[in-house]
Amino acid sequence: MTWVKICGMTNLEDALVAVEAGADAVGFVFYEKSPRNVSVEVAREIVEKLPESVEKVGVFVDHDAVQIHHVVTDAALTAVQLHGSRSLESVWNDRWSAPEQIGTSKIIPMIHGDSIRGGFLIGEAAVNSIFALLLDSNVNGLSGGTGTAFDWKASCEMAQVLSSTIPIIVAGGLTPTNVNTAIKLLQPFGVDVVSGVEARPGKKDSEKVRAFVRAVREMDARVT
Repeated sequence: MTWVKICGMTNLEDALVAVEAGADAVGFVFYEKSPRNVSVEVAREIVEKLPESVEKVGVFVDHDAVQIHHVVTDAALTAVQLHGSRSLESVWNDRWSAPEQIGTSKIIPMIHGDSIRGGFLIGEAAVNSIFALLLDSNVNGLSGGTGTAFDWKASCEMAQVLSSTIPIIVAGGLTPTNVNTAIKLLQPFGVDVVSGVEARPGKKDSEKVRAFVRAVREMDARVT
């Protein structure tokens, strides 16, 4: 089945709706400029009330490994999603292994979906040390949460090639009505949604959350 992450959690009610709907993961954004920014304290309070089986993913933008480790530990996160070159360089250039330096072995680096069209090379070390690769859109320098999709058709061939080597998660502009198309074209390991299931930035629409997960599972059933 397709792995489903509902991102941008700011309150327990929304997180529980996502879990009840069948999401595999929830995401917490630790980026002050985001309307979905959440404090470590609030994230921890939410995480404490979620099932152990659900991945709790921290989203970091240009944080260094030390900052990430503090948040992962304090909020009891199980995975990290890295946006920005500073975060990536800090994690990969550190001499310690990922669990030692950031507190978890599950790393999800973000790259722009449109950037893979001309080919994309990923080293063996990276393949062996990351959980999955997130393909997201890039709008006016903002990576994630923009509600805009990258060009799925233009990127689908390379995405499928990458998928044979490393799990791919698709994000950017997904909604309950178009996620089936994204899955059909890109054949990803997982999908990640934020604005497409919101009533407003930082607050989920419970019916959209349920509709999104339901659409993914219906597509899974067709493929199976």
